Amino acid sequence: MNRILLVEDHERFAQLICQGLAAGGIAVDVADRIGAAWAALSQVPYQALVLDRGLPDGDGLELLQRMRRSGMGVPCLVLTARDALSDRVEGLDAGADDYLPKPFAMDELVARVRALLRRPAEARALDPQAGDLSLRTALGTLCCGDESVTLAPAEMQIMLLLARKHGETVRRSAMEAAGWGMSDAVTPNALDVALHRLRRKLLAIGSRQRIVNVRGLGYALREDAAPE
Repeated sequence: MNRILLVEDHERFAQLICQGLAAGGIAVDVADRIGAAWAALSQVPYQALVLDRGLPDGDGLELLQRMRRSGMGVPCLVLTARDALSDRVEGLDAGADDYLPKPFAMDELVARVRALLRRPAEARALDPQAGDLSLRTALGTLCCGDESVTLAPAEMQIMLLLARKHGETVRRSAMEAAGWGMSDAVTPNALDVALHRLRRKLLAIGSRQRIVNVRGLGYALREDAAPE
């Protein structure tokens, strides 16, 4: 299932959007401020962003501009009551991929988000490589050379995070957030089970990449120096 981030500070409005997108098969995490949204984007490899402009700690476009400066290619749909032509141009110039003024029909929002998720350019941007590995998010597969293996949704999200931070240590909490979202209940051993399965799948496709435990800090995806 695709997972997106909604940045909206109006609680009831955010609930309605979440319900509409969930009915369309899209999982949603919610942040109500720029700071919270940036923290979530830094931990979870979202497939898209739905962004309100009028937030308690600033204009949502400030978050979008920061994302683009840092190289984040997450496709973004701006939702706002500011529907003047100059506002739409400003949003698109800041890096938005689409712009939907309020009020709007829920069916249109769902259709526009789905369109973002289907865009080939964004899909390629979301498919990182790490050493001899490549991920194909549209197919749900992890590949090494001519070999591939199917990943469960949580496994794919965890691998996306590890691959994008290849060689770096990723905290356990960030991996749980990536696999199951910021608000989902996670059983204590869910991550351990997912990591066990991912390690087996890495071996099955002949990759030299390994998920290693960095004691007291988290995990990292690194190449095994010794040939198998």
